[in-house]
Amino acid sequence: MSFASAADGDGREDGRETRTVRGTLPPGSPDFVYVPVDVPDGVREIRVSYTYDRPPVPAGTPGNALDIGVFDERGTELGGRGFRGWSGGARSEFFLRADDATPGYLPGPVRAGTWHIALGPYTVAPQGLSYEITVTLTYGEPGEPVRPVYPPERAEGRGRAWYRGDCHLHSWHSDGRRTPAEIAALARAAGLDFINSSEHNTHAAHAHWAEAAGDDLLVLLGEEVTTRNGHVVAIGTDPGTFVDWRYRARDDRFGRSARRIRRAGGLVVPAHPHATCIGCAWKFGFGEADAVEVWNGPWTPDDEVALADWDGTLVASVRDEREDRDGRGWIPAMGGSDAHRAPDVVGLPQTVVLADGLTRQAVLDGIRAGRSYVVESGRVSLSFTASGGRGEHAGIGERLRVDRDTPVTVRLEVAGAPRCTVRLVTDQGVLHTGAPLPVSGSGVVEWRTTPSYAAYVRAEVRHETAAGPLPGAMAGFTNPVFLGRR
Repeated sequence: MSFASAADGDGREDGRETRTVRGTLPPGSPDFVYVPVDVPDGVREIRVSYTYDRPPVPAGTPGNALDIGVFDERGTELGGRGFRGWSGGARSEFFLRADDATPGYLPGPVRAGTWHIALGPYTVAPQGLSYEITVTLTYGEPGEPVRPVYPPERAEGRGRAWYRGDCHLHSWHSDGRRTPAEIAALARAAGLDFINSSEHNTHAAHAHWAEAAGDDLLVLLGEEVTTRNGHVVAIGTDPGTFVDWRYRARDDRFGRSARRIRRAGGLVVPAHPHATCIGCAWKFGFGEADAVEVWNGPWTPDDEVALADWDGTLVASVRDEREDRDGRGWIPAMGGSDAHRAPDVVGLPQTVVLADGLTRQAVLDGIRAGRSYVVESGRVSLSFTASGGRGEHAGIGERLRVDRDTPVTVRLEVAGAPRCTVRLVTDQGVLHTGAPLPVSGSGVVEWRTTPSYAAYVRAEVRHETAAGPLPGAMAGFTNPVFLGRR
C-alpha cells in the first residue's frame, strides 16, 4: 500500500489520503501476516480500519476471527522494536499520532518509512478469510508528544502484613470494557491492596494507571502474553516493558521472553493452563515459571484440573534431590480474576500475599516465595501453620525443619467461609476432611502428622456440594508448608 509523497498533493482531500487493500487468507495461513504501508514524510496521523467476512461453517468448526495491530518503520522483528499497538479482535479501527492514540496503541510520531499492519488469523473458516483494510493518512504538523507518567512503585501499606491483590485484569486498552479508573474503584470495593495491568499483547496501558493508583492501591505493570500455545501473565515489570507473543512452543522462543520479563524485574506466571479456548492451554512447560495461575475467575472444572496438575509438581519437587536448601524447588500457586467487563468480578479470586510492605518489590518477593493463599473474596481469611514440639514454626510457603519422625501439628484458622469444609492435602492426597464450618464461617482445624508421613501439607476450603463424590467449589486454598529438614 503506497501513498503519494508529502510534496505531491495529488489524490488528497482536505489534507488526507486514503488507500484500501483487499486479500484472502486460506486455512493454514501463518499465525501472522504483515501488510506493508509506505508512509511518506509530513504525516500527522495514521488511521486504520478493517473488516472481514464471516461465512457460515459446519457445526463444531471454528469460523473466521482476525486480530490486528501495527508496527512502525523500525520493523516487525521479534522483540518488538517497531511495535506500536495491538487490539486483537476487540476493535475494527484505530489511530496513532504524536499526542494521542486509540487505547491499546502507543502515541508517537508517524515517521516516514514502511509500516506494517499486522494481521493475526486466530481462526480461519474452510472457505478462507477475506479481508479489507483501509488506511487514512492525515498530513500536517505533529501534535505535542505525550510524556508518559507511570504509577508509583509503593503505596502506604501496613508494614509486614498480608496484602490482597488481583494480578490478571483487562481494561479497554485490550479487550476489556472498563477504564483503569473503573477497575481501580472495583478493586478498592473488593478490599484489594494491589492490582496488575495485564493487557493482551500490549503495554500501552502502562501510562494510563497513574491517576488510578494511590496510597491505598498499588498498581503493578505487566502484560498478558497471548501466544498460540498458551498465555503467560507478566507481573510487575518495569514501566514501558513490551513482551513479544509471536511464537509457538515448537519455536523454542519462550525462554527468551521469560528472560525479558525477569530482566524487567517481573514474574513469569502461566495463566489458566488448562483453559479450553483455542490457543489458551499452556504448552510451554513450567521450567520458566515463577508461579502458576491455578485459579482463574469463578471456579470451574479447568481450575480443578489445574489444581491437580499443580499438586503433581509439588510431589515432583519433594522428590527432586536438586531442590535447594530453602525448599524453593517448587512453583507457587496464585489466582486472578481475568475480569474483562460486567458481570466479571474484580477480585474473584484474589491472591493474599505476606509482604514486607506494599511495594512492587515486596509484593513480587512474596509471590515468588509462595507466601500466599488464594480466596474467592475479601470476606475469606486463612491462617495456616505447622509447628514442632520444641517451638519450631513454619507458615505458608516455608519449611518446618524437624527430623522425619518428629510429631508436627498443622493448624488452619478460617474466617468468612460459612458451611464450608476444610481439606488438608499432602503428597499422598487428601488425608483430613473436617466437619462443615458453622454458619459464622469461622473455625479452627488441627491435624497431627510427621515429615516421614507427609512431605508437605496444604489446605483447601470448599463449598458444599449438592451430590456425588466430587468436591465442592473452592472458597480458598493455601500454598504448602513443607515438612522435614531436606
